[in-house]
Amino acid sequence: MLAPLLDEFLIHLRHERGQAEHTQRTYKHALDQFVAWAEERKLAHWRDVQFADLMAYLEFQRNRPQKDAKPGDSPEATPAAKLSASTLYLHVAALRSFYRFAEQEGFVTQNPTENLTLPRRWKTLPKALSEDEIGRLLQPPVQATPASLCTHAILEVAYASGLRLAELRGLRLEQVHLEAGFLSVIGKGNKQRVVPMGSKAQAALQHYVAAGRPELVSPRSPSNVFLTARGTPFAHVTMWKRITDHVRAVGIGKHVTPHMLRHSFATHLMEHGADLRVIQELLGHASINTTEIYTHVAGERLQEVHRQYHPRV
Repeated sequence: MLAPLLDEFLIHLRHERGQAEHTQRTYKHALDQFVAWAEERKLAHWRDVQFADLMAYLEFQRNRPQKDAKPGDSPEATPAAKLSASTLYLHVAALRSFYRFAEQEGFVTQNPTENLTLPRRWKTLPKALSEDEIGRLLQPPVQATPASLCTHAILEVAYASGLRLAELRGLRLEQVHLEAGFLSVIGKGNKQRVVPMGSKAQAALQHYVAAGRPELVSPRSPSNVFLTARGTPFAHVTMWKRITDHVRAVGIGKHVTPHMLRHSFATHLMEHGADLRVIQELLGHASINTTEIYTHVAGERLQEVHRQYHPRV
């Protein structure tokens, strides 16, 4: 059986490698798909899988029917859905990571993913809100209810410190140093970093902790900073909805994701002259290569300003 070893791998990701919750879910989803495919082809053990099987699986993924295809449709009527380079990258990365674990633990003697190379991923420029849109988004609530104070504090902290959604959800009271004006953040791979907050984020967080959070706390509430109306920590989808609902309420028409606040944080720092290495530290990127994408964003902004204001353009 393939599934039991997959469970051990996920435990390994969580407890030994400290992988982010999102990475764990992504790898599980990708490997579950492979297990279903392999078991249909009577591959009973991970050591039975050969390089040719992996190539056949990836080819199967490339040519799988579209999600909206109806039973009975001919291939001509419903064209095959092509796997994007990013999705293919995740499938290959998950398989390679799993087989490294299986080989290290002695579950397999050969690693069929050794010659399975990761496809090139084209970098897409992150989308950011304008500074005017950020100003609208961060207007203090008209009615200071516990929920509105919580939402305002979430948005202020997200933009002021560039936290990931998972880091916002997991932020605990002991990680907040309001008087000193910084947060101790536990990021990907359980790496800790110190991130400063601006005065407006400090004020919003102080107001929420003093006047909003006590009204949300229940006897079973953990020490998470941000709590739902039931006194529980936010789930991924719940915090996402809280942010997008507020976006619509203030009249911003574009599609805004929580990650766009992080992108806006980095983009606006870059546009105002911040050093790339500093932005890397603040974002918690392991490699400067990940952060370099913001130089392209800032470059586009500079070109736009140049075209708008230079007299001989």
